Amino acid sequence: MTQFASLLVAERGQKARAVHLVDKTSFADWAKGRSAADRALLEAHRFDGKTGYASVILPRDGEFEVVTAVANVASLSPWCLAKLPETLPAGEYRLAQGEPGKAALGWLLAQHRLDAYRNKKAPDPGPRVLVTGEAARIDPIVRLAEATALVRDLVNIPAGDLGPAELEQSVRDQVSAVDAEVRVTSGDALEQGYPLVLAVGAAASRERAPRLIEAEWGDPGHPRVAIVGKGVCFDSGGLDLKNASGMRLMKKDMGGAAHALALFNLAAAERLPVRLHLLIPAVENAVSAAALRPGDIVKSRQGLHVEIDNTDAEGRLILADALARAAEDRPELIIDFATLTGAARVALGPDLPALFANRDDLLEGLEAAGKEVEDPLWRMPLWDGYEDMLKSDIADIANATGSQLAGCVTAALFLRRFVPKETAWAHLDTFAWRPKAKPGRPKGGDALGLRAAFELLSRRYPNR
Repeated sequence: MTQFASLLVAERGQKARAVHLVDKTSFADWAKGRSAADRALLEAHRFDGKTGYASVILPRDGEFEVVTAVANVASLSPWCLAKLPETLPAGEYRLAQGEPGKAALGWLLAQHRLDAYRNKKAPDPGPRVLVTGEAARIDPIVRLAEATALVRDLVNIPAGDLGPAELEQSVRDQVSAVDAEVRVTSGDALEQGYPLVLAVGAAASRERAPRLIEAEWGDPGHPRVAIVGKGVCFDSGGLDLKNASGMRLMKKDMGGAAHALALFNLAAAERLPVRLHLLIPAVENAVSAAALRPGDIVKSRQGLHVEIDNTDAEGRLILADALARAAEDRPELIIDFATLTGAARVALGPDLPALFANRDDLLEGLEAAGKEVEDPLWRMPLWDGYEDMLKSDIADIANATGSQLAGCVTAALFLRRFVPKETAWAHLDTFAWRPKAKPGRPKGGDALGLRAAFELLSRRYPNR
């Protein structure tokens, strides 16, 4: 893991190169105060302060300063400085005016790489360190960077190296830092306790056997918050086999679990006054003689009989058992993350997690939190009129509709059947993947909705 704490340091009078921030309204006045040599260099680079992420190095007697364009000098985004560490040499830098605030997150994450699978690694230019006068904000921003990097790394690891057992070990390794209690249900105990988890994972090899991973942290007297994450370590589609293009990215189908683990760690490290309960049903949806069949009926942990309309709608099955388990301890709030439906991506694209919740105040709180930290979510309806689409002729409910219409809505409605009406619940159908690189956000696994959810918890349960 990248040592983010060494890349964001407190101001202590150290020598650091100045970084000037300008935008399209402030650039002209700023340029008037520069030397003729600076203005000539800026003109040669056609730098006008309008093009985001553009920057110019200004020589200074063997050293240099930097000027870079941002969208709004008065309100920095998390990513407005993220291009600089990719282009600047090693050394210490500070903003010429103001403090980086949340823009420090992009500075840190731009320096994170997963190089374990490269024999020839890119040259290391050395650390680019950002100096800030806001010492109190360093640790929270570093923790956000670490949590985001954790999601990215877990999603990017090939499925051959990250099955249910390895995901369990990752949970154990991560939560040990906050002294959380870990429990794992596997083997014969799954048949009685988590039959849907067992059914989805039944086709996998013994080395990749299914399990329900739990962790708890915090004072039992505090409000109970359950965080659930879909942990399908690889999804072939089962007997309803995906095609090659549909299967290509399915190492990321445990992205919900990665988000849930990262949120658990963030809330515990911040010592929010809550009793946290992490639940990750971890499986591989494989193909073998033991595979779940279309038309099978499985009795869930909650007691509902589920008819399997489509074996590729497996994520909602394992989440159903995990949500039922979470509800048994009467939490005040349940949040689940899942790379659940392609329909959400068709509707909203890769950047916007689909947000469902059974309380208006929870929807509004998550939307507001997402806007505050620039981690957007998009509200979708739990439309009661579509419940009929999940009817089964011979069981209590079907796991899919057989229709291409309203796919992310009907998936959320299925999950809602396993959450008590009196429990506040939010469901984030996230992509966990970035198909195109942006500054500070490389192509590959990414945390989408994580910071919004953490901001909600921090507001709802402030650490005084």
